[in-house]
Parts: sequence; structure tokens; C-alpha cells
Amino acid sequence: MGKTIAIIPARGGSKRIPDKNIISFNGLPLLAHSINYAKANPEVIDEVYVSTDSEEIKTIALSHQAKVIERPSKFSNDTAPTISVLKHALELVEDIDSIVLLQPTNPLRPATLLKDAFEVFKNNNYDSLFTVSRDHKKLGKIANNKFIPFNYEIGQRSQDMEPLYFENGLLYITKSELISQGIIFNHDSFPYVVDHPFTKVDIDTYDDLEYAEFLISKGQDQ
Repeated sequence: MGKTIAIIPARGGSKRIPDKNIISFNGLPLLAHSINYAKANPEVIDEVYVSTDSEEIKTIALSHQAKVIERPSKFSNDTAPTISVLKHALELVEDIDSIVLLQPTNPLRPATLLKDAFEVFKNNNYDSLFTVSRDHKKLGKIANNKFIPFNYEIGQRSQDMEPLYFENGLLYITKSELISQGIIFNHDSFPYVVDHPFTKVDIDTYDDLEYAEFLISKGQDQ
């Protein structure tokens, strides 16, 4: 049986937050939180890799005991899809059964999430799994200066709305065979529901960073 590895894609540079993947968060470079999370789950993760085009990120990854996949420039621009990074990993690392994708912009994850999600993934022999969360917002679109509700009727109570979910980005687990086909998850993937404040953290702006720091300050660190 092949191994399960964690891949953390972390290219150098970013637009909204310069050097976002290595910005300090709670005393550590941002990407270090995902490295440490993977390494805290040795019963699931056999090896931890950071895929990067940056020498500085490479140095940080190695200092936190992660292995490094040096990413070619063609997989490091703004338009390069994440699947290209995972397929590149399959070319370089042997005997992979499945990959756990951990995005560095999601530094906060419930402590038992990976263990619990991986158990569901393995016990049900899913090809892939990704995390989702319930969205309680009343959504709609604007057309001809009028608001058109999408997931509710005007006047309807929130608790009576049809449940809708969003992809929260906390983690993805995918068999190598599916990644070889250019797929991380699809319509057949299992949506693993997570109800936790961390699902709202995705570091893209300084406001996102401040919100994550607020959660930490309030003791929301499990």
C-alpha cells in the first residue's frame, strides 16, 4: 500500500499581502502552521512537502522539517492551477496512494479534523474528500436595480431556508489516480461538513489576517 503525503503549495510573492505565505502569524511564518498541522498527524501523513519556487520559502520549510519540491516557473504564475502542482509532485515522489492538500492561507484547522476526515475517506473508499461548511446568509442577485433572492423567499425565516454549503478550503484528500487525471475533487467527491469558526479564515487580505489573530486571542485555537 502506498503512502499518504501532505502537499503545501506556497509560491513566492503575492499581490494583496506581499510575501503572504511567510508573513508572521501567531509567531510563525504563515505556511509553518500547515506544516506543523500535518506533522502533528503522523498516523495519517507519512511525509510533508512544500512545493515552492522561492528560496526563502524553501529555507523556512526545511527549518520546520518539511521536504521541498522545487516548483518550475511554469507552475508558479498567477494562473497556474493547484492541480498542476499536485501532478508535478506525483512525478517526483514515488509510491503515493493519496495526497492531502493543505493551503497555507488556511492556517487554522480544528485539531482532530484531519484524523476524522481521513478515517471517513479510508473507511468509505472515497476517491476524494473536501471540507465544506453551512452558509446561513440570505443570498440573491441584482438585476434591473432589483434584488432577486436566490436561496430564500422574501420574509422567510433563516432557519427555514434550504441548507447551502461553501467550500471552506481547510483540506482536500485525493487518491493519486484521480490527481493523475487532473482532478482534485469533482461531483462524486465526499463533502465533509465542518462547523467551526476556523472555516471563515482564509488569509487573502490584512483584514483576514486580523480576524484570524482575533480568533487566536479569544482562545479559538483548537
